[in-house]
Amino acid sequence: MAGVAAAMADVSRVKMLCALMDGRAWTATELSTVAEISPSTASAHLARLVSGQLISCLCQGRHRYYRLFNREVAELLEKVMNISWPVTSVAKISTPPSLRHARTCYDHLAGEVAVNIYDFMLAEQWISVDGSAVTTKGAAYFAQLGMTFRSSSRRKKCGACLDCSERRFHLGGEVGAIFFSHCEYKGWLTRTPGFREVNITAAGRHAFKRYFGVEGK
Repeated sequence: MAGVAAAMADVSRVKMLCALMDGRAWTATELSTVAEISPSTASAHLARLVSGQLISCLCQGRHRYYRLFNREVAELLEKVMNISWPVTSVAKISTPPSLRHARTCYDHLAGEVAVNIYDFMLAEQWISVDGSAVTTKGAAYFAQLGMTFRSSSRRKKCGACLDCSERRFHLGGEVGAIFFSHCEYKGWLTRTPGFREVNITAAGRHAFKRYFGVEGK
């Protein structure tokens, strides 16, 4: 635990880790820009994060890309964000409006739209009360929407992930990841390259209203 904490205990490294929460692979140059440090300094920080198994390095030809080591690291970062930001009233939360509305939480959807969709699924009994499983009713509705789940996956099937800006739960786990991918495939949302911000399309606003009673704005 001390080793993991030490690897994270630097502002520049924290900025890099937060950038990687968009679920994509970034180059060292891109991460140095995000952290506002020189490429040489960034290399040293990246090496520390790699050795601490918080990120992994992918080599593709002459290029190197960095991404979070695994989903468990993403979940850890989200939890640290929750406890590091003061618990205040919703009106005082300082998260930028664009990020608060809709963003990525590694490989699933977070923000206002996400917690409202989660609340709908909970109220309609698509998921269990604690958010840890998809109900028979929920599986049938997900199938109608065109979503199927890999029964052999070792990943947690479904999970209630505490949203760091809304202080409410959004859908995580394998179901959350598949839901996000499905929304991308259907053109309901698009990601902003290099950022966690997610844009809800006109088709997405219509679909979220139709299927989940959620205003996507």
